[in-house]
This record gives sequence, structure tokens and C-alpha cells, in this order.
Amino acid sequence: MRNPSTLKGGGLEKVLYTLNTARKMGVTASAKALTANNACKACGLGMGGQRGGMTNEQGLFPSVCNKSVQAQSTDIQPEIPRAIFNHPLSELQQLDGYQVEHLGRLNTPLYKTAGADRLEPISWDQALAIARERFVHCVPERFFAYASGRSSMEAGFILQLLARAKGTNNVNNCSYFCHQATGVALTQAVGSGTASVQLDDLDHCDTVILAGANPASNHPRLIHKLRAVRERGGRVIVINPMKEPGLVRFANPKSLRSLATGGDAIATDYLQPKTGSDLWLFAGLAKTVLHLKKENTAFLHDHCENADAYCQWLDAISWQTIERHTGLAEADIQSIGEAYSESDRCIFAWGMGLTHHQHGVQTLEALVNLCLLRGQVGKAGAGLLPLRGHSNVQGMGSIGVKPLLSPDVMAKLEQQLGIAAPGTDGMDTMACLRAAHAGSIDMALIMGGNLLEAAPATDWAKVALERVGFKLYLTTTLNRGHLHACDQSEQLILPVCARDEEQQPTTQESMFSFVRLSDGGIHRLNNVKPEVDILAALGESLPDGASFTRLKNHQTLRATIAETIAELEPLADIDQTKTEFHIPGRHLNRPHFPTGNGRARFCISPLPDEHDATTARRFRLMTARSEGQFNTIVYEQKDSYRGMDHRRVILMNADDMRAQGLRGGQKISLQSDQGQVTGFEVYAFDLPRGCLFGYYPETNPLVGLNIDPRSKTPAYKSVLVDIQPEVI
Repeated sequence: MRNPSTLKGGGLEKVLYTLNTARKMGVTASAKALTANNACKACGLGMGGQRGGMTNEQGLFPSVCNKSVQAQSTDIQPEIPRAIFNHPLSELQQLDGYQVEHLGRLNTPLYKTAGADRLEPISWDQALAIARERFVHCVPERFFAYASGRSSMEAGFILQLLARAKGTNNVNNCSYFCHQATGVALTQAVGSGTASVQLDDLDHCDTVILAGANPASNHPRLIHKLRAVRERGGRVIVINPMKEPGLVRFANPKSLRSLATGGDAIATDYLQPKTGSDLWLFAGLAKTVLHLKKENTAFLHDHCENADAYCQWLDAISWQTIERHTGLAEADIQSIGEAYSESDRCIFAWGMGLTHHQHGVQTLEALVNLCLLRGQVGKAGAGLLPLRGHSNVQGMGSIGVKPLLSPDVMAKLEQQLGIAAPGTDGMDTMACLRAAHAGSIDMALIMGGNLLEAAPATDWAKVALERVGFKLYLTTTLNRGHLHACDQSEQLILPVCARDEEQQPTTQESMFSFVRLSDGGIHRLNNVKPEVDILAALGESLPDGASFTRLKNHQTLRATIAETIAELEPLADIDQTKTEFHIPGRHLNRPHFPTGNGRARFCISPLPDEHDATTARRFRLMTARSEGQFNTIVYEQKDSYRGMDHRRVILMNADDMRAQGLRGGQKISLQSDQGQVTGFEVYAFDLPRGCLFGYYPETNPLVGLNIDPRSKTPAYKSVLVDIQPEVI
């Protein structure tokens, strides 16, 4: 572990890493990939498209970061050597995630019969014949489809259409493991489940409250916007149990001055509440606003409902309760509340530190209530900004990859395509896995991602996926999810085009609801297929599958989407105009909300009691990504921002370590009600007492099956554990 006093975000080390990664890819190949008119494959902040590969919607060039380069690096790999498939699965299963990802690109369909010990390369004709036969004969209720945010909006539309045509609403995307709580809370409060701001708004705010997120690692280009807030005299208030070095100081790789001086200060204020206590913290900040009489009474009267009930609810929460839950002093919370009360234009930004709890929706409701209290939504330069992870995860929801469609969209599907969506409720991601564990799923179609290692309770999830009779994967590279949970079951893995290899243009939606058009067209491998073509081929095997044939043409497909989903109507002529667009109705820059009556609503729920529960487990573990990681993909084994040399580590409060008699680097094991992990090294880090940090998916075996009852999201960041030193 490096000296904590030297840690920061960015810096020369990241510059050298990015240059070295580009060198390994090849200068010509990396330059072509980064400059072509294709949307970035990394985070939901978005850049690229028709303005150029390294240009954002504001025209800023170069708008690129090491995450962009990392995402390209695996796509530019050569194909996996055929000799790899001579090895039995038992040997391939010994590889860690980094090693599997770096085997190369998949360039052949792979098939494994139930009970076989190897993945066998087969032809496309054989592969599609198997896929069609299994799909046609699967009972609709015993099928589910799942998609990551890597795929295009076109592929997402075809996927959900395929499921509905099959006769099931069991179709969902990875947001159920990340920001579903955001969508539920925001839709109820302000009528839209997405960001209320656009990228331009960040240039006009005077305060950003950043809660439960680490954009220094996960959305690096956002750090430039935060630094700009500081430079114009504004405040960046960070709320995070971890004292993240990259949120304290960040050395901007594009600034020689920043690199030479050891970086720029990012946070003006930094609060470290106990893990999962943000709900009580937001209540404390709101109490401060009311005490100072800084609520926006005109906004509350003219544009909100339920404000009086909310104020009464706040009044019933004592400061003693807030201090006990958060571990913070009343005076420290009030200081931040005073700063917020003086802000004219504040943007709230957050990540999965708020959503990954059993009370995730309630926490987001508390955040939105705090925002509404001062009228900080419904005007320019202020509002709500969920920091989405993958580059098109929001687009997957917009396009209908979810268990429930609006009645209007369902009616138009039948009108336009003759496909009647079933009236029964579909299952969310965890419900699908529970059904699989119960032996009630015969086929799963998994497009992108790594469902096994994204899921909680890894050992349980392995059993669940093993019990799925036939798994059909669409992927660009192999991951551990393809190699495990298949010993006794049948599976087919199909190699697909990366975004910039698509044979026809595709679209993606950023977290600012900005839709980009990617040209595709780069040729790297000779035996991969577009996802739309594969999914349409399955659709053609259905009795009413004629519609799928014409939807192989992306222009026709986008015209159909435009006719079906009203807010995506601009897709109809995007091929001709090349005009990228913000989805209408989502930018809430005036105080009128898409809620039916035009008013925002204060949402109030009973306070959860889980932090008061008596438990034998002494610590609360949160799981998160490393700096050298994107979702479940590991690009680097070390975490340079936190000073860790490898991933099997647990970070802990120094006083807790002394109380437990632990020393830095000592091996420990961790036990939860769900499972156990061993062989982890423990190190001191700036965390509240009682809180632990570990990387996922390595610590996922500890994460239980408990979910937020409203968002159905697992509590990845609230895992009660005990630790034991290991005897050497």
C-alpha cells in the first residue's frame, strides 16, 4: 500500500498508463477507434458520435479519459487462440476476471452440451439452428432475457420485442443492479426518472452536492466540471463514507500546471457519514434549511404538493437520532446545511452509494425532498443528476428493456407490428434469478454484461444459473460468467460486433438523455455478427416472426421505434439529418413537472429500522469498483488512486484495526449471513468506525439476497459482516 498522504486522482501515472495502453493497441488502431464517429463505450457521461469520437455535445475536444481508452483496449485485442478451447472448463475456471478478459476477442460461436467439460467452436449455421430450436420450444413463462448497457438502443428494442412476441414480459436490464431506485424515486417526485439537467447546466451552477459516488475513478471527465465550479468561486460538497483521494485532489492530465503542482483541490467540504445513513443526513440538512427559514416558500406553494406534511415529518426526527445513525455531529451537518441554504443554483449528483441499500428509494426521496425544499429543480443550472454507469444503460430503459411497458407503448406495438405484449407481470432481475434457483427457468438470453459476477451471493447465483437448462450469451469477450455455472447445463456463446464494428449505424443515450448516432464500420474480426441480426433470426422462428425480417434494417427499425415510443420520434430521420438530440420533456429547466398536474411531490415514507437492528455482525461492508475497473471488467489489478497493489483487500478504520488487534497487510477472513471469503489483506483507510470497504465481484459472496422492496435492487453497500484474523 502506498503512503496515503501521496494519493490523489489523475496525475502523470494515469497519463503514462493511457499512453502505454494506446501503444499496446497500436497507434493506428487506437487513433481510428478513438476518433471515428462513434459514441464512447465507457461511462454514461457520454461523448463521441457525429461530432467526432473525442468530442462531447458542447463541442469540447479532446473530451476523452483513460476509461475511454480502456474500453477500446479490449475490443482491439486479437481473437482468442483456438488452442484455448482445447482446455477443459476446470482449467479455464482457475483464471481470474482480468486474465479471462485479456484472453482476446471471441471470434467463433462456442457450444457446450450439458455435462460436457469443454467449450466447442462451431459454425454459425450450427449455432443459429441450436438457438432457434431451444427458443421455439421454450415455454414463455420459463424464459427470461437480460441486457447490459453495452448494447445499442436498436438491439435493446429488438430484445424486448422478442420477449413480448414470445409471450413473456421477463425482460430486464442491469439497472436493477444499479440505478433502479433512482428511477422509482424521481418518477414519483418529479415525473421523470432521469436527470433533470443537461451537461450545460454544470457550467452555470454555484454548488454541486456529490453523494455516494466517486467520479474521479468512474466518470473522470466530470471532475473537470467540478473543478470549474471551484474556479468560479462555487462549492463542491462531497458526501461519502470513504475519503476518496481523487475527490480531495485531482491532477488534471490535460493541465501541465495541475500535474506539476500535485493536482487541484476538488472538494470544498467533505462529510463522511456511516455507510447507508444518507437518508438521515439529508433529513438533517433539510432541518437546517427550515431552521434558517431558507425554504423557497413561493416555489413550494406554486409548484409542489405535500410540503406541509414533509415539514411535519422532519420535525418529528430528532437531532439525536440523526447523529446516532450518521455518526456525524449536529454542528457539522448544520454547517453544510448553511452552505446549501446560500446556494442559488445547486446540482445534486449521486451514484450507487445511495441506491445499493434496502432503503435506496427512500434515500433518493429524501434527496429529492431536500432539492425541492429550496426550489433547486425546475430552473437552469440546478437540479438532479444520477451518475449512470454504462454508456447506454439509460437507453436500454428508454427503449423498453424492462418488465413493464406503458399501456400506450403496448398498444402501439400491437398496432405497428401485430405483437400483443402479454398482460401478466414480468420479473425483475433478482426475481428471474430466484426463479432460476427454484428450477423454474429453462432458457436465459443474456446480451452483454456478466450476470453471474454482477449478482449478489455469488455461490447462490452460480447454482441459480447452473439450473437454467440453456443459456444463450451474446458477447464480445469471454468473462467468468461464461466459464462458471455451466458444468451440468447447456450453453451457447455467440460473438458479436463491438459498437464501432456494427455494419449499420446504431444509437446510444447518455445520462443527460442525449442520443448519439454511431457510424460503426470498423472491421477487426471476420466471424462476428451484429446483435440485431442474431435477435431477428430468433424472432423469425416464431409463428408471427415476419416483422423481424424487415427490422434487420436499422433505418426501418428506428422508424418503428419512433412510431412506437413518442419521446424517441426524432430517431425517424436521424439517418438522413445526422442530428443528435436531447430526448424532449426531460430537461426540467422551468417549474412545470411531467406529473399529471404539473406539480412536484414531496414523498414521505416511514424511516427504516435496519440501522437499529441488533446483530452479532460488528461491521458494515460496502462493495465498489477499483480505479482500474469498469463495472465487472478489470483492466488493472492495482488501484492507484487508493494505493492498493491488488484486489483481495479490505479497507478499515485505523481505530477499528487497533481495537481488533490487526496490523496492515494481515490476512483476514470475512463472514456474513450469506457466505464467507478468505485470504484478504486488511489496510487502514479513512473510513468511519464500523465501516469496511471491499472490491466487487471479489466480495460478492458476502452480499445477501435482501433487496429494496420498491426498486428490487440488492443491498451491495450494506453487508453486515464479522472479520477474523487468519492463522499463518
